[in-house]
Amino acid sequence: MINFKPRKCLEILSLCLIYLILIINAIIVKDSLIAFVSAFCGITYTVMAGKGNPFCYVIGVTGSGFYAYLAFHNALWGNLILYLAYYIPMQVLGFFRWRKHLKKDKNEIIKSSLSKKELALTTLLTAIFSIISILCLIVVGDKSPVIDGITTVFSITGMYLTVKRSIEQWLVWMIVNGLSFIMWFEIALQGERVLSTVIMWGVYFLLAIYFYCRWKKDIKTGKITY
Repeated sequence: MINFKPRKCLEILSLCLIYLILIINAIIVKDSLIAFVSAFCGITYTVMAGKGNPFCYVIGVTGSGFYAYLAFHNALWGNLILYLAYYIPMQVLGFFRWRKHLKKDKNEIIKSSLSKKELALTTLLTAIFSIISILCLIVVGDKSPVIDGITTVFSITGMYLTVKRSIEQWLVWMIVNGLSFIMWFEIALQGERVLSTVIMWGVYFLLAIYFYCRWKKDIKTGKITY
């Protein structure tokens, strides 16, 4: 007898709808192929990461490479450095780290949470380096120094928490994804063919909210470590 799971079916249908929107957008708007591939890989990576599948990082490295090209093309130097010097190496590290913390007989990680001390220190350092990043990007002539600076530093924090398997990563990603959506939407309004990237960040934002709620349920059922 088939075990019908409404939530799983809804997740699959939602993901297929998102892919369809990306494809239709790429065809009708004649969006950049690089932006399309980046969005496709990025959304797939986020979904797999939310489900705790370590193979998300294989898709993540591919998407990061394409996104780095988009950042370079649009003079977003903070995002470019972030992806080439940090994201890609951390995704390789994350794959091996996650493989060491899998549930028994299941290809899914054991989730964790920060202690109060770790949370306070992480928040303080993220705020300080965000200010430093903004000032540096203003000096080098970044197109969007405030948003680029904040998203760059917050993304460093978010990726670090992702590798640590911490639920707090999703709170950080909500901020990063929301601001990145605004930044790329403004770029799209300037005539660049990056609507797929705009859609990607919007989907990221919604997925961050969804997976935060999912991981929080695991905390309540005791499926979490510190």
